[in-house]
Amino acid sequence: MQKNINSIFRLPFIFAMFLVLGLSFGYLTFKVLSFSRTVSVPPLVNMTLLDANEALSKAGLYLKIEGEDYDASIQTGRILRQDIPPGNSVKEKRTIKVVLSKGPRVFSLPLIVNEKLADAESIFIQKGLRIGKIINVHSDTVEKGRIVAQKPEPDEKVTDDIIVLVSLGPHELSYYCPDFIDKNLAAVKETTSKMNLFVETKGKGEIVETQRPKPGSIVRSGEQIYLNMKEENPND
Repeated sequence: MQKNINSIFRLPFIFAMFLVLGLSFGYLTFKVLSFSRTVSVPPLVNMTLLDANEALSKAGLYLKIEGEDYDASIQTGRILRQDIPPGNSVKEKRTIKVVLSKGPRVFSLPLIVNEKLADAESIFIQKGLRIGKIINVHSDTVEKGRIVAQKPEPDEKVTDDIIVLVSLGPHELSYYCPDFIDKNLAAVKETTSKMNLFVETKGKGEIVETQRPKPGSIVRSGEQIYLNMKEENPND
């Protein structure tokens, strides 16, 4: 009977001892973690994995590769991004996640020369490409709004930096209008053709009687010259 009574009193005592020990262990663990050393995260971008791992080890931190991404400015295999910015304070033994560079994205460029700009952009979208820069230039041979040239050339291996030259059409040249009065129509057309001027005649004959604009007026490439014609005087 006495033994049973002693056993009954001993069980709560043992339970209390385990409870005290558990609380003490938890408290000590909390204190140890609370007083872990705080360190500064080093800069890792553009480092090799070997150098980054060494820098983190010196700071008491760990490295984990989170993934890869394309980037033309960071060499393949080097660190492109880190999840915690450099200079931030973290607890020692923290894991720093990084993303590695896969280098520039490489494509095979289609031929778009002489295509309209809108059509060229549509072709690029279908291939997952985009035009990086558009430069407008004058061209005497390519219609306005069409592609004059592309860089890189077709079928070259290229990066995201695709440049196209788009035609503004020919330069608008200005001239002093020649004096065509009393000139033969054939000679007039030869002159105006060189100046990219167009001729409209009125009346019969092959000799210019009057003209509009007047001689010496400013005319621009592509404008119209109006001529009143007369018959050639056999006495001239």
